[in-house]
Amino acid sequence: MPEFSYVAVDASGKKITGTVEAATQREAVAAVSARDLFPLEVRGDATDASVLSRRRVPAQLMAITYGQLADLLRSGVSLLRAIQVIRGQVSHPVLKEVLGEVARRVEDGASLADAVARFPGCFGEMAVSMIRAGGEGGFLEDALLRVAAFTDASEDLRKRVMGAMAYPVLLFFIGTVVVSGLLVFLVPRFQTLFESLRQRNELPALTEGLLGASEFLQGWGLWIILLLGLTVWAVRGWLKTETGRTVWDRYILRVPVAGGIFFSFAVARFCRILGTLLQNGVPILRSLEIAGQATGNRVLSDAVQKATENISAGQSLAAPLAACKLFPPMVIEMISVAEEANTLETVLIQIADALERRTWRQLELGVRLLEPIMLLLIAVIVLVVVIALLLPVLKMSTTI
Repeated sequence: MPEFSYVAVDASGKKITGTVEAATQREAVAAVSARDLFPLEVRGDATDASVLSRRRVPAQLMAITYGQLADLLRSGVSLLRAIQVIRGQVSHPVLKEVLGEVARRVEDGASLADAVARFPGCFGEMAVSMIRAGGEGGFLEDALLRVAAFTDASEDLRKRVMGAMAYPVLLFFIGTVVVSGLLVFLVPRFQTLFESLRQRNELPALTEGLLGASEFLQGWGLWIILLLGLTVWAVRGWLKTETGRTVWDRYILRVPVAGGIFFSFAVARFCRILGTLLQNGVPILRSLEIAGQATGNRVLSDAVQKATENISAGQSLAAPLAACKLFPPMVIEMISVAEEANTLETVLIQIADALERRTWRQLELGVRLLEPIMLLLIAVIVLVVVIALLLPVLKMSTTI
């Protein structure tokens, strides 16, 4: 439903501004009048929350915002004033608009959790739940600091993984361009030179195959690029569907080496989110629901959902997680001991730290091995092209 901003006066003549949701401007005027206010101006050009809710803000910036808000609240600044101060120094246009809407709703009497929950593109479900628990429990500043720390750690891990994979991806791209360039632009220059040998059936098989590959790329290269582009577009659309995402997540876990790394990161993320939510007083069933949806893998999410149903029936956490046969036995054992010792929140974060360290070492080792392998593969392909071009030349010189 669209929003309308209004300027009105109350019975004492005090000017009041705010927003109201209504289907039409006439209904908006009626809604303002129902609040015992006399509307002076009602405009429908207020920022539409439904549009802002889909806009995203960099996670690093959100971590800074959470930390600044916690610091201001610790210093005794009121919530509304703290939001306004942060909004005044933010340069990101989307975040500035969102904070303006949040401040307006808080001024109208909404809680901080209810205000930020309308903007899931900026404030994730985990952050909203922690803010709600902190607001209701009287430890909002601590909750905001933990959200900031979690967001910062998650973004740091994501950037490290992307940075580690950047060089192998760049090598693959450069290698593909170099080999394609050789086949399309260099090899055809030797075709007329080798034509006489081809007519006498004296052209080496390696050279014949190279010329055939070059002719194929020249004739079908653009169509191949177009087909690849359409395939990527179709696959991306398919992955946005529920079935496509589930099939892809199930397949990626079966990829040797890489599947184990992806799954370990997903389990670590689940443990970290669950532990952080429990530390902030969020009920375990709600925490499991949020943590399961945030794993990034549908297979693991479905397993957690089934575990949640069993927990709601009175079981412990370790038994249902063990029944799904996806979590490592070490993780299950640590969760079981932590439940008996009533230290589940702390142990879950320790498990996440250990899994991330171990998985990160595996990823670094795999990347270090992958880089020389790709360089060697590119060198071998270029060497094969050179040998295929030199063999006929050497044969002709020997004949002469």
